[in-house]
Amino acid sequence: MYKGQVSFTPPMFYALAFLFLFTIGGLTGIFLGAVALDIHLHDTYFVVAHFHYVMQGGTIVAFLGGLHHWWPKSFGVMYNQTIANIAALGVFIGFNGTFFPQFLLGLRGMPRRYATYDEQFVELHSYSTFWSGILGISIFIAVMNLFWSFIKKNKVDPGSNPWGGMTLEWTHTSSPPHPHNFEEEPVLQHGPYDYDKVIVEKTYKK
Repeated sequence: MYKGQVSFTPPMFYALAFLFLFTIGGLTGIFLGAVALDIHLHDTYFVVAHFHYVMQGGTIVAFLGGLHHWWPKSFGVMYNQTIANIAALGVFIGFNGTFFPQFLLGLRGMPRRYATYDEQFVELHSYSTFWSGILGISIFIAVMNLFWSFIKKNKVDPGSNPWGGMTLEWTHTSSPPHPHNFEEEPVLQHGPYDYDKVIVEKTYKK
């Protein structure tokens, strides 16, 4: 993204969140792979936090990004992008608020799969529980915003290109796509590495 033109759309927010969360998940796996450290961290909440940063922070957040990106193309309706951005921010903050304290719990020796625990762990558990509610609400808002687009019937134009992409699915077929993808053979009018509609139009008009 360096020196690129980054558009802060809902899919991009989820993509950026994915990069951050999955990186933390990967880096914390290094500690669990070191025998000297894993003796202390094994079967603690550190493992729980690491697992969720990899699986939910990596898989589910990336899935939400892809879902928001392809939604208008797949169904021909557009969701409220402001609400989607707020929900994406809530997912990111809520996720970190939920699982980052669990790294600290694991470092302090809190074992996983225990229904009761010492009083010294109560504060971090309460903090984690509070932010898990924010995370759940944010995901709920994100999903409902998508489905609400069907009710609002905020249909996109057949040739709509909300992200300004230059790939074939955004420039040469309708939303949702034709049963055979393209009604006629697409004709390219730009280079293979041109991805931004505005820049392409300026370049090729010259």
